[in-house]
Amino acid sequence: MKVLITGTTQGIGKAIAEKFLAMGHTVIGIDRQKGSIESPSYTHCQCDVRDTAHLPEIADIDILINNAGTQNEDDIDINLKALIDITERYAIRKGIRSVLHIGSASGHTGAEFPEYAASKGGVLAYTKNVAIRIAPFGATCNSLDPGGVLTELNAPVMNDPVLWSEIMKETPLKRWATPGEIAEWAYFLTVTQSFCTGQNILVDGGEAINYRFVWKD
Repeated sequence: MKVLITGTTQGIGKAIAEKFLAMGHTVIGIDRQKGSIESPSYTHCQCDVRDTAHLPEIADIDILINNAGTQNEDDIDINLKALIDITERYAIRKGIRSVLHIGSASGHTGAEFPEYAASKGGVLAYTKNVAIRIAPFGATCNSLDPGGVLTELNAPVMNDPVLWSEIMKETPLKRWATPGEIAEWAYFLTVTQSFCTGQNILVDGGEAINYRFVWKD
């Protein structure tokens, strides 16, 4: 299948792209940074997801995964508005198989920076909107909402022993997910299953049970 993924240079997006490539799919990545994946089945488009005038012309994708996101940098514009623009441009059509938005546990709990939590909360609602609109095509749309994931974005707390200990006290499974684990969920929700739609899937090791956000001052 032909898969379009945003934010593929590092972290969760790169892991998802590598999972699809390993499974034999064709992947197109959009990221404002230079590509970091080497594969004959991968095409990299260096572009900011907010730059609607320069987004690539891509036809007939089977799966769209909106992963591009940020924290404390135009969160509403990047995490929500651009996600909506990408989806409306590439996915609201006959022939689409599945759409997946990478949200956040913060969209469920509100336990993070205000604009970030609001942007991810918007993703939850928009997921249901898209699910309703593409259901007549036999397509699904869900959001995958991780808690803590071992990525560069989270380095400020991962590398602080005191904060990390505090975070682990708030996480029932006493660990964070790897990007590879999130990629497995992404593959399942877009390829393996075809009946779950309009759902916001929380994958956070039980973190949301405690509703407490820990971060470096």
